[in-house]
Amino acid sequence: MRDEHGPPGKRPVAEGGVYDVTITDIGERGDGIGKIEGLVIIVPDATPGETVRVRITRVERKVAFGRRL
Repeated sequence: MRDEHGPPGKRPVAEGGVYDVTITDIGERGDGIGKIEGLVIIVPDATPGETVRVRITRVERKVAFGRRL
């Protein structure tokens, strides 16, 4: 199966890294959703239209989780 985010282990974000994410949608639980190079980033307490600086707390295969700084 082809990994849409490149070779295994290679992701556009790293756990502990700090990134700017533009929130484009709201998830089922009310968390903000944005993307970095196609990888979905979930950010609690963020609303569509804002750009937030986040620290990535967890990276999974198709999604990463961040918290606002």
